[in-house]
Amino acid sequence: MQFIENKTFDELQIGDSAELTRKLTAQDIELFAVMSGDVNPAHVDEAFAKSDIFHKVIAHGMWGGALVSAVLGTELPGPGTIYLNQSMSFLHPVGLGDTVTVRVTVRDKDAANHHVTLDCLCLNQSGETVIQGEALVIAPADKVRRPRAVLPEVHLHERGARFKDLIEATAALPAVPTAVVHPCDALSLRGALEAGSQGIIIPVLIGPRAKIEATAEEIGHKLTDIEIIDVPHSHAAAEKAVALARSGEVSMLMKGKLHSDELLAPVVDRQTGLRTEKRISHVFVLDVPTYPKPLLISDAAINIFPDLEDKCDIVQNAIDLGQALGIACPKVALLSAVETVMPSIPSTVEAAALCKMAARGQITGGMLDGPLAFDNAISKSAAETKGIVSEVAGDADVLIVPDLEAGNMLAKQLIHLAGADAAGLVLGARIPIVLTSRSDGVMSRLASAAMAQLFVHRRGAEFTI
Repeated sequence: MQFIENKTFDELQIGDSAELTRKLTAQDIELFAVMSGDVNPAHVDEAFAKSDIFHKVIAHGMWGGALVSAVLGTELPGPGTIYLNQSMSFLHPVGLGDTVTVRVTVRDKDAANHHVTLDCLCLNQSGETVIQGEALVIAPADKVRRPRAVLPEVHLHERGARFKDLIEATAALPAVPTAVVHPCDALSLRGALEAGSQGIIIPVLIGPRAKIEATAEEIGHKLTDIEIIDVPHSHAAAEKAVALARSGEVSMLMKGKLHSDELLAPVVDRQTGLRTEKRISHVFVLDVPTYPKPLLISDAAINIFPDLEDKCDIVQNAIDLGQALGIACPKVALLSAVETVMPSIPSTVEAAALCKMAARGQITGGMLDGPLAFDNAISKSAAETKGIVSEVAGDADVLIVPDLEAGNMLAKQLIHLAGADAAGLVLGARIPIVLTSRSDGVMSRLASAAMAQLFVHRRGAEFTI
């Protein structure tokens, strides 16, 4: 175990010194901004910083001051030191990637009150002085030797950052004509209009005109140059949207204020709907703070107890979406409770069968492995501990769950306990369907629309009746 030990006043000698070296990272700046609340754009806005006096992102001045404090409190004099005064002159900026050496040196001692004056110097990797100053402290009278504290892990996560990347990926693509079904509440209408303003969709609003216009007035938006198709209620809106899709007038559907089953009922109608030879399934796309990339989960919303044939389509739909989002070969983990095939657990047998189907070309475009327990699917260390050798284990892009109950619980746990942001699509129909929860915010709706747009442009919508 590492220990931290001080030098008492009596042990200190004029000229004693101690130092530490630290390289400035983006995380250092972000942590200091979060802790202090100092969001000066010179530190946290790269575009602004390039136009500022130093033409680059620089550290907060007191980041260097904090390093001085760290040397005084942990090295010299060390534990038991009481800060009385600190002066600092900031001579050069510290930029990302700079390495700073912080040195404190005892200059004077006052035995009457155990005061110690120390020179403080911060040098960059080129030997330039970036900060210099003087500290006045009360040095400890008693010897202290304690185990060095183990600091907690810190994970920084910008809400919606990966969703913003998805939205930016659509910038060069043409907007997609989209039937927005019954957008009669503020969230759904605002989401559709924002997607329209960002060039993701061309919204066609379907529902009672009076309600849509009243909602637009409520959110302070004028529906100038936006098509509204007046129908009496949500059920009629869903039927009209499907009819527009069948005729090729729209290439996406977007859910408004209505239940999912009400929207999907005309979609799955065998005579007049949008069914294909593939099973329709839902895919959650989650931005999980503790996972390094977007995580797709299917099916957690439509197929209650899918059989092997259903799961084949569920897997293929998820792979197709992953490719549309820029994942060249999505890694698909087939989840169960264990990692071995056990006849008593049907999901393990189906997982093994799906892997064989992929090997025989019945599922294409992805890399499958299973059965895998959840921990082995998303944690390399867990997989290694259990001796699992797999390119998928610990690095999955897609999680295929045994049934809707398991998938819904998993997705909701990640959202409400792990702070994940969620977007969602329904695939397997002739066109993608943006299917969000009625409580989802604008960012979720934008991300879902962006994914659908990417899917449309990569795969193309099928309109053959």
